[in-house]
Amino acid sequence: MASSTVVNCRKRVLINYYMITILMINILFISIRAEQLVPALFVFGDSLVDVGNNNHLPLSIAKADFPHNGIDFPTHKPTGRFSNGKNAADFLAEKMGVQSSPPYLSLTRIKSSNFSSGVSFASGGAGIFDGTDQLFKQSLTLNNQITYFGTVQATMMQQLGQMEAQILLSKSVLAIVIGSNDIFGYFGSSSSSSQMKKGTPQQYVDSMLLAFRGQLKRLYDLGARKFAIFGVAAVGCCPAQRERNKTEACNEAANSGALNYNKGLISLLQEYQTQLKDFQYSYFDTYSFFLSLIQHPATYGFKEEKAACCGLGNLNAKIACIPISTYCSNRNDHIFWDFYHPTEAAARMIIDTAFSGPRNYAFPVNIEQLVSL
Repeated sequence: MASSTVVNCRKRVLINYYMITILMINILFISIRAEQLVPALFVFGDSLVDVGNNNHLPLSIAKADFPHNGIDFPTHKPTGRFSNGKNAADFLAEKMGVQSSPPYLSLTRIKSSNFSSGVSFASGGAGIFDGTDQLFKQSLTLNNQITYFGTVQATMMQQLGQMEAQILLSKSVLAIVIGSNDIFGYFGSSSSSSQMKKGTPQQYVDSMLLAFRGQLKRLYDLGARKFAIFGVAAVGCCPAQRERNKTEACNEAANSGALNYNKGLISLLQEYQTQLKDFQYSYFDTYSFFLSLIQHPATYGFKEEKAACCGLGNLNAKIACIPISTYCSNRNDHIFWDFYHPTEAAARMIIDTAFSGPRNYAFPVNIEQLVSL
C-alpha cells in the first residue's frame, strides 16, 4: 500500500511538473508574440541582406552556400548569407519581433505560400541598375525584386482580401539595402573607358537616383507605406578596395560617389514624404556610422578594421572567402568577414543603431519610431 502511495505521489508530481512547464511555455510564447512590432518585414537589396535567394539561382556563382560562411550561425552551416553568422536582415527581424523573412525563391515552388509574415527578395550582386551584375548576370536586380513583390501583393490580395491585405502592407516595414554594387560598377572600376560610357561621376549618381525614384514609387503604388532605407556605406574602405592600393588606403573616389548618392537619396525621401500620402521613412546614415567603426574600431570593441577575417592574400582580400581560405579565430575582433561584407558582430551593431539610435545616424525617425507611426 505504501509503495502504491509513493508511485501515485510521483505521478502527481510529474503531472504537475508537465502542466507548469506547458503553462510557462505558453506564457513565453504569448510574451514573444506580444513583442511583435509589425505584421511583416519585406527585405530588398544585395548581398548585405541576402538570406539565401542566390542559392536558388542555378547559374549564379555569387553564392555563399559553402564553408566558411555560416560558421557562427546557429546551425554552424552555410545558409547563403555572406557572413560568418547572421546578417543585418536577421537582426532587423529580431528587433521587430518577427522571424527572419525567408528567401522568396525558396517559396515559389510551394503552392499557396503564405507571404503575410514577410519575405526577402535580396540577392547577392543586385543593384539599382539592371546591368550592375556584369560578372554573375543572374542576380535579382531591384527591378526584379519589385516585380516579385507585385506577385506577392497579388497573392496576398487573393488570400486575405483586398482591404485586409492593404492594411497589412501599410503597417509592414520594407527594408531596402541597395546601391553598393552600382557604386562599385563605376567608382570601383579601373577602366576609364568604361566610366566614360556611363558619363561623369555626377551624371552616374544622378542616373542612380532617377532609377531609384521610380522603383520606390512602384513599391508605394503596390501598397507599401513604411520604408527603412539604408544609405550606401563607405564602400571604398572595404578590404577589396584597400587591397588595390599599395598604401592600403580607402578608395576615396568610391567613397565620394557613395556620399553624393546618399545626399541625393535624402533629398528624394524628403520630397516623397511631402508629395505622397502616408509615406513614412527612416533613413540610416550607414556611411557615417561605418566610417566611425573603421576610424575608431577600439571604441566599438574591434581590433581589426582593414583586413578581412576570411580570405587569402594581402588583407585576406586577394581571394574571397572560400573553403580553402584561412579565417580568424575571433570573428568579433574584425569589422569585415570577407573582402566586402561585415562580420555578424558589425552587422548587429549597425542594426542596433539603425533601430534605436540617435538622429545623427537615423532620421527623421529611427526604425523603432517608424514602426509606431
